[in-house]
Amino acid sequence: MADAEAEWQVGYGVDGRPVVRYQRGERDGRPWADRLEVLDPGADPAVPARYVLAELPGWVVSGPVPLGEELMRHGATALRHGHTMHRPLTGEPPAGGWASWAEAPVRDGFHLVPCDREAGELVRASVGAFGPGHPDHRPGELDDEQTAVRRLDELLSGEVIGRLLPTSALVVDGADRVVAGAVLTDWDGLPWIAHVFRDPDLGYPGLGRGLLCRVLADTAARGAAQIGLAVTEGNRARRLYESLGFTVTRSTLTVVVP
Repeated sequence: MADAEAEWQVGYGVDGRPVVRYQRGERDGRPWADRLEVLDPGADPAVPARYVLAELPGWVVSGPVPLGEELMRHGATALRHGHTMHRPLTGEPPAGGWASWAEAPVRDGFHLVPCDREAGELVRASVGAFGPGHPDHRPGELDDEQTAVRRLDELLSGEVIGRLLPTSALVVDGADRVVAGAVLTDWDGLPWIAHVFRDPDLGYPGLGRGLLCRVLADTAARGAAQIGLAVTEGNRARRLYESLGFTVTRSTLTVVVP
């Protein structure tokens, strides 16, 4: 993800008018036009597509779905179809109030701890959560433990997305082994669930729900107005997020421009 503090870059058409804006980052070793917005939402997708094809060849572009589909008709390769989701934390408490979620059970034999451990302690459960068949599985990257640890280090240190928030939490078993976690960051002042995982090899259905209920209640108690996350199309976790009050606010298609 591009740096949340990055300045917006503006792209201009042949007539000199602004066509798109985006935040520049890097993804998979390529320049990345992240959070790309079409400045005239009513424009034919072919208009911003012409700019992207002419000015951003070889880039990764994350933008509106119609633009991504238009780029794919010109040979772009799809990487991810994702959705941004938000949940209000003021005015829409769960049934029973936030106190009911603050005390949500996390299964016998497990307990929550602060997210203050080294990346190496999280990597087994984190990688296991995105194994083959998962829409976010990335062969060749997460299969390499050193790369996975480095990615987690970048997230936990605040190098990407934003600084780690104290509402982040891990679930550990009786042997003090991390089996699940929710990593929250400050993204442009918005609490953001940047990474949520549960080791599927260990089972424990329902563990993720209890963890998220606790995290949401803690975030609400600290005065945040809303919270956000991103989910990939086809990820079954979306149903869990919806059941917790999240709704889709934006959909994007990430492609590699030819």
